[in-house]
Amino acid sequence: MPIHRLVKRIVPQVTEMYLQLSHQFVFPEVFENSLKFEKIPIYNFVGNRFFYTSRPCYVSRVGIYAADNQPSSCSIVARTPRAARTEAEEVLFDYLHCTRCMQFADAEYISKNSPNFVDKLLTKVKDDQDVTRSLTRYLRYNPINEFEPFFESLGLTAAEIPPCLPRNLMYLSDDDLLLQNYNLLFSYGIPRCKIGTMYKEEKGIFGYKEQMLSSKLRAYEHLGLSIPTVVKLVSSCPSLLVGNVNEHFVKVLKKLKSLGIQCGWLAGNMTDGSIYNWNRLFDMICFLEKMGCNKKDIGKLFKENPAFLIEDSGKKVYVLVSLLLRVGLKMDDILNLFLQHPRVLAGKFAMNLWQAVQFLSEIGLGNDEIARTVRTHSQILGSSALKKPATVLSNIKRDKLCELIREDPLNFITLASKASVTKLGRERGGHLMERTTFLLSLGYPENSEEMVKAMKRFRGRGDELQERFDCLVNAGLDFNVASNMIKVAPPVLNQSKDAIEMKIRYLVNHLGYPIKSLEGFPTFLCYSMEKIKLRFSMYKWMREKGIAKSTISLSTILAVSDARFLKYFVNVHPEGPAEWERLKKSSSSN
Repeated sequence: MPIHRLVKRIVPQVTEMYLQLSHQFVFPEVFENSLKFEKIPIYNFVGNRFFYTSRPCYVSRVGIYAADNQPSSCSIVARTPRAARTEAEEVLFDYLHCTRCMQFADAEYISKNSPNFVDKLLTKVKDDQDVTRSLTRYLRYNPINEFEPFFESLGLTAAEIPPCLPRNLMYLSDDDLLLQNYNLLFSYGIPRCKIGTMYKEEKGIFGYKEQMLSSKLRAYEHLGLSIPTVVKLVSSCPSLLVGNVNEHFVKVLKKLKSLGIQCGWLAGNMTDGSIYNWNRLFDMICFLEKMGCNKKDIGKLFKENPAFLIEDSGKKVYVLVSLLLRVGLKMDDILNLFLQHPRVLAGKFAMNLWQAVQFLSEIGLGNDEIARTVRTHSQILGSSALKKPATVLSNIKRDKLCELIREDPLNFITLASKASVTKLGRERGGHLMERTTFLLSLGYPENSEEMVKAMKRFRGRGDELQERFDCLVNAGLDFNVASNMIKVAPPVLNQSKDAIEMKIRYLVNHLGYPIKSLEGFPTFLCYSMEKIKLRFSMYKWMREKGIAKSTISLSTILAVSDARFLKYFVNVHPEGPAEWERLKKSSSSN
């Protein structure tokens, strides 16, 4: 039989066998670097093509965080079209919910809150391919490690995920205890993003058997703590759920109650990622009592500056007290210093003060003179890092420097300070004090470099800044939310009160966005009204034409460059450019 007839007879049979087998077996998976399937024709005149790989057939999982040489996810995110990402999220949702039988709410949350994983999946799709069809086919033959998008949706970064991945597991359903404890914590009221941090810090919590974790949560409720307080406590300090109820923590609670401080105050001032030594906290409170502080003063001290107690579990207090005692201050002087300046432990104050004491001692000032200088000018001494004594003495004689310091300690800061804190410290008048008071109310640490930088970024008197800030609070924003917004976008307060109010009214009344939308994009208030009206008018027109979505984030409209705005909001409709020119002319005439 001629060879070409033999090939014609055999090839269709082989092709049919392959197509039948492809529905019964999961194809081998390969990691990202080697994931390049080649379409190899069996024979040059056969139309059917086949996936080919040389990898072992027992490899069955795709891990996008496994390799160290992966491209940066942020670069992928930056160039991924929003429409393609939305399609990929829907495909991932279908895979988790329909194929893997995950609960609808969980599958939806994971698919919408794992952008890095989704963008890595999109690298499997060629530019000219249909996203939905290609990814659906890809996931059919390449099961994913479900723990990767799961942990990313809980707030863990790409660098934090690999150490958290369980060995020899790829399906979430394989770890019943993890899911059980995760659902219990979420139903108790702990946000998903906090659960991720809890898992990273204390994995053992998620291995508890049925009812064990819930019994630990109830044990803290039995101490008189409300559920919101327990949520804040255990999410900030997951170690509280390890073992029995922490007896040192109970001692701290009782001691704080004796000072007139409720449990909610402690939980409200704890921060994620910090490590709390409850035994040292308890000892520090007792130490202050032994110094001669009465309970009323200690309670006032903690309330005015929570960091005095909580930051570094009170360790700074011991360091600062020993330093001040060493230079000759009495216990009464130290107590008065704490009460008059409750923020002395904020930022780098203690370190700066220690450097100043060493400097004064090295140039020849006696202990009595140093103690007097610290007693009268402690806030100035702790406000800035200093140059080395040898550097200062290269420009002025030792005796002359000591004489100038005795005359006025501010001369010491003028000559020895590294930063421009000097100018702030010597500035006269009430404007500086007003502005400092306002920044302190926003949470800026006193006597810190952060405060110095903030002083340069905000313009206006303290009362003017406060008036502008009140516009945000009066509009319905929470005080803490407004404070964080201002720290992210200080220029917001460099506008007049009328300008801020006008932009807020336009956002809420005309554009229909809730006031909370400013939380994610506070720089909205920094754009000119002309640009805001022009771009949103174009977006409104596109929405009326049925092209743009009914709701879209503020940053998507305002933060993009002019070229990208024209590409995605103007040129996508044949009449778009003409409408855009009309709106610009109308804006110019107005």
